Amino acid sequence: MLSKEKYQTYLNLLKEELVPAMGCTEPISIAYAVAKTRDLLGENAVLGKLEISANIVKNAKSVTVPNTGGMKGIKPAFCAGLVCGNSDAKLETISKVTKKQIAQIKQAVKDFPLEIVVPDRCDVFDITVTLKGKENSAKVRIMRSHTNIVFMQKNNQIVYENVPPIELRSKEKTLLCVKDITEFADIVKIDDVKQILDRQIEYNMAIAEEGIRGDYGASIGKIILRSYQPDIKMTAKAYAAAGSDARMNGCDLPVIINSGSGNQGMATSIPVIVYARGLKIPNEKLYRALCISNLITLHLKAGIGTLSAYCGAVSAGAGAGCGVAYLLGGNYEDVSHTLVNALAIDSGILCDGAKASCAAKVATAVESGLLGLQMHYSGKQFFAGDGLVKENVEKTIESVSQVASTGMSETDKEIIKIMLDGDNG
Repeated sequence: MLSKEKYQTYLNLLKEELVPAMGCTEPISIAYAVAKTRDLLGENAVLGKLEISANIVKNAKSVTVPNTGGMKGIKPAFCAGLVCGNSDAKLETISKVTKKQIAQIKQAVKDFPLEIVVPDRCDVFDITVTLKGKENSAKVRIMRSHTNIVFMQKNNQIVYENVPPIELRSKEKTLLCVKDITEFADIVKIDDVKQILDRQIEYNMAIAEEGIRGDYGASIGKIILRSYQPDIKMTAKAYAAAGSDARMNGCDLPVIINSGSGNQGMATSIPVIVYARGLKIPNEKLYRALCISNLITLHLKAGIGTLSAYCGAVSAGAGAGCGVAYLLGGNYEDVSHTLVNALAIDSGILCDGAKASCAAKVATAVESGLLGLQMHYSGKQFFAGDGLVKENVEKTIESVSQVASTGMSETDKEIIKIMLDGDNG
């Protein structure tokens, strides 16, 4: 039976992780760090320095920053935070921007002196902003996650310091396992999760619908809808991809993230919502299924890390498949087999940064999650010894995590080297 401690832990994870963000979270994290540093500085900045890990470069250099007039990359994100970032809004720091401020951002991109450095030694997720004014200087550092400030300094005085010594999984996330996640979904009091999940449903479906209506990036979602015989599976893929189409290409609608990622937040939730609406499944069952999809995605990502060469959409698509399995009446065994199948199919998709093509990867990951479910329904599965598949679901998750976090570390370096070859970011 699920302990009270685990029940509260799982509830806390949903509250802490399923938060709103506008735009791709890595450039928005840069904007947030700059806004925080500007506030600490207390005067107009005349000079800036940005020290970021290579993985931040990878995920910020090619994505459109919302509310900047369509500009892409690192300096527009920096300048948006400098000109109009609201540090209190965290990952919605540049959600309220006027036309006048957009013009100021564009001017700052041209004129503001900014040095961008990728340090030799830093964390995988690492952002340090230094600003100098006529009288003062200020520095802010973020590590491990998008709003986790670990260091603040004004002039020569350290205002705050809590730099973690090594990268560790949070204690809460070590308590995640598929069996307990399924039990949590079975017994959770709907009032405990309704507000959290209502917001996820509202935000993520709104941007998916905008992606279908509009003309964003490669329009992967719209292409899926036009090119294939329409059914609920294709609609689920299309809407998840359309949300990514919009988000990666400058749409200013917020999304509810998962594991620090908007694409993962959409990929793990939208297919489950589409299935529930299409099959007219009651909201209570949808809430419980979203607990499954969200927590399983968090479980998968906990061992992989926030940023990796392993595409996070794979984890989210597998989580979505598990959510649909539960939505359709599945139990722990059904969820476990769906998850193992999905991971066996799609593990190995590379993350080569945030950009328009992420929408296609979201669609592929959702397809694998749903194929994993269909395999199980057909009495088929992958067995221990089939590639990364081990004797049970938790061992399989561990093997995927090991490959993604350790085995693919050199791959990640090579991806970044290729992406930055001849490009100063």
